[in-house]
Amino acid sequence: MNNNTLDFSQEEFSQILERASSMILEKYANLDAIKGFNVNSQEEVESWFDEPLPRSGKDSFELLDEVKTKVFDSATGNLGMNMYAYVMSGGNQISTVAELLLSTVNQNNTKWHLAPAMTEIEKRVIKWAAEMIDYTPNAGGAMVSGGSEANLAGLTVARNIFFKKFDIKRNGLFGMKPFMVYCSNETHNCTDKSLSLLGIGTNQLRRIGTNIDLTINTEALEKQIEADIASGFMPFCVVGNAGTVNTGAIDDLTALADIAKKYEMWFHVDGAYGGLASALSSIKHKYAGLERADSIALDFHKWLYQPFEIGCVLVQDWGKMRETYYKEADYLATELQTNANARLEFNEHYFQLSRNAKAFKAWMSVKAYGFDRIREMIQKDIDLTNYLIKLVEESTDFELKSKADLAVACFRYKGNLTDNEAISELNQKLIPALESDGRVFITSTKLNGEFVLRACIINHRKTKTSIEYLLDTIRDVASKL
Repeated sequence: MNNNTLDFSQEEFSQILERASSMILEKYANLDAIKGFNVNSQEEVESWFDEPLPRSGKDSFELLDEVKTKVFDSATGNLGMNMYAYVMSGGNQISTVAELLLSTVNQNNTKWHLAPAMTEIEKRVIKWAAEMIDYTPNAGGAMVSGGSEANLAGLTVARNIFFKKFDIKRNGLFGMKPFMVYCSNETHNCTDKSLSLLGIGTNQLRRIGTNIDLTINTEALEKQIEADIASGFMPFCVVGNAGTVNTGAIDDLTALADIAKKYEMWFHVDGAYGGLASALSSIKHKYAGLERADSIALDFHKWLYQPFEIGCVLVQDWGKMRETYYKEADYLATELQTNANARLEFNEHYFQLSRNAKAFKAWMSVKAYGFDRIREMIQKDIDLTNYLIKLVEESTDFELKSKADLAVACFRYKGNLTDNEAISELNQKLIPALESDGRVFITSTKLNGEFVLRACIINHRKTKTSIEYLLDTIRDVASKL
């Protein structure tokens, strides 16, 4: 190592990179063996890292060995074929390469002259994202951490643009009568968090009941809006679901767009889970009305198969982003820069001043695989979900609790039981038992108050064999309870 810098010699760095590459290649060479969950107690994992602040350096190869043992080998199996919990896509290999290249050039994607190529790449990825879902080609937006931040960003633009006549950016919400936001009971809880952060408050969030298919009941929605108007409240925003996390339900977006227009509300769509599936011809009709949204949240570490973290917010045009986020500062002045008017400055169009170039890995992925190939993988995930549903329906020891157009299915294991309470109790015992077993990783949710197992299939590596393995493993673990 060079004592004047933190750099290694070229030869040493080459050997370190070679060792790291061999760790990555070994991981991919053994995908079939990756367990859904590696069973280590919290106390044990904590003990691995319980050490005082290192005062002197450790040999890099010893450090990589430590990383392999404590981090790589113990990692939850997002990469492999036995992850069914939450919404985990497994990433892709080109993005692995992209992350390495990105961290090497270390660009701050905030001002054009700090990251010229990365700024233009992010602009292009935003344009591609709009094209993927048939949104307006004039769309503006930004890459963010994930779906939750994308929803927060969309609702921030909604608040600042909708209430700009009250100069809300300077005056805040003081003295204003409550304004209401509407969504279904199935909408992601990041909406609640966003309203808390925005100072609107969750008391102003109206969660509307759902139809039998768990989409928002638009008749109940209109009744609530009318009741709020009669009470002197201001309807502000309606949030539509382009695929709920619980079941993949897609709201009637056309009806919601019509209601938003009728009551002069902002129309935001949470497409974090299912938005990109609107690119599929098989279910595109389900997304009619998406193009009418004022803002949309997408999440590329779901169905663009990106490693964490990368979400995307889209709005109708760049001007709305700048109106929301621009704040003049002497140290950020651009007027003396060459060709300044043609440059898009992300610090003027989003909250962060320091931000990495998240769009780069998405850009490389779309270039390397082509969106048609990615779209085929999305369809495969949905087809495999339908295969899981078919196996559950044909079985005598499982029962299906929800169907959806997307890649999530909810079901219960019942074995030979017939009593509903006993079945529910068995499934509640199954979740920790399956985690302790570790072969597959699956989580639970509640549908209409009923405890169910929830399997999400967003991973381009999954096969029919892995679906069969999921059910066989559940049977095996259940037989030991």
